[in-house]
Amino acid sequence: MRILILCTGNSCRSQMAHGFLQSFDKNLEVFSAGTEASGKLNEKAVKAMKEIGIDISTHTSDSVDKFIGQKWDYVITVCGGANENCPAFIGKVKHSLHIGFDDPSHAEGSEEFIWSEFERVREEIRVGFQKFYQEEIVNS
Repeated sequence: MRILILCTGNSCRSQMAHGFLQSFDKNLEVFSAGTEASGKLNEKAVKAMKEIGIDISTHTSDSVDKFIGQKWDYVITVCGGANENCPAFIGKVKHSLHIGFDDPSHAEGSEEFIWSEFERVREEIRVGFQKFYQEEIVNS
């Protein structure tokens, strides 16, 4: 089962979703990419995942161009805010889904508030992708 998770920067939400899916099932082939890949992971996203025992520090931030032309069972977009454009993926895809989340890297305020946004979004991603995994992978 091949799954590609897409967002804009591929530094935060898609990386966390990638980490969760891989933690649920090591047999899944999970990749993540961005339309404007930043080239690096968001340090707070890495820390938020490490806090719950999932290490995404070795992931890479890749451009979606790297994956065009490949076959995918699922392509899932995770962009959330109204000011964001979800990337469209042109390729060989059996199922395209959208599971949207706020981008915690855009949070403003105190360090405590910003950190709480990373934890909140991390938990929303965990719940959203656990539901996807149960409904689409396990029970299909």
